[in-house]
Amino acid sequence: MVLVVMGAEGARHAPELDAVARATGATLAYLQLGTPSLAEELDRLHAAGTTRVELVGLSLGAATARSWLRRVAGHWRRAHPEVEVVIDERAVTGTEAALTSSAWEEVPGHARQVLVCRGPRCSARGSGAVLAAVDDELRRQGLGDDDVLVTQTGCLFPCNQAPVVVVHPDDAWYGGVTAESARAIVVDHPGATGAAGPARLRREPAARSSPAPRPR
Repeated sequence: MVLVVMGAEGARHAPELDAVARATGATLAYLQLGTPSLAEELDRLHAAGTTRVELVGLSLGAATARSWLRRVAGHWRRAHPEVEVVIDERAVTGTEAALTSSAWEEVPGHARQVLVCRGPRCSARGSGAVLAAVDDELRRQGLGDDDVLVTQTGCLFPCNQAPVVVVHPDDAWYGGVTAESARAIVVDHPGATGAAGPARLRREPAARSSPAPRPR
């Protein structure tokens, strides 16, 4: 049995999830933002001679749609028809929806991209709720991926300022973002500095070293 962590929030609970997997005689895999990925774990089991795998989806926080578990498993099984894969007592046949779609062919025409850090410190300080608030406010304003593209990332480095949100191409960095102040970023950016707004962080440009003198 493989416990498959569905959402990005799960990666920060890896030690606890590993313990659960060991206690149940299962192994652990991640659908996103974690190692091993589901495909990697299925490859490992296949190489070890496993002929039947049961997948159990685990949802922590805002989970990816459950259809993606079956999509990814179906994609893998098409290349390994000799392995039986089961989800919720239903066989994965390899005829599931593909990972590609005409709807996902083009780069979104977004004017801005919002990066929400989901590194360990930001996640521990509530970036899951920040992400949900950003998504909710964008929906409330009727803005989609062709207006603002929201992306979850790993560590963005100013961890003491967690949770961190960045808006590009404005190169605007915000720290100490809460679910409430995240809405201010969507509504007021780039002027989200009021009482409800998060702290705007200063990013120092990288120092440029002087070129070494050429030998004479």
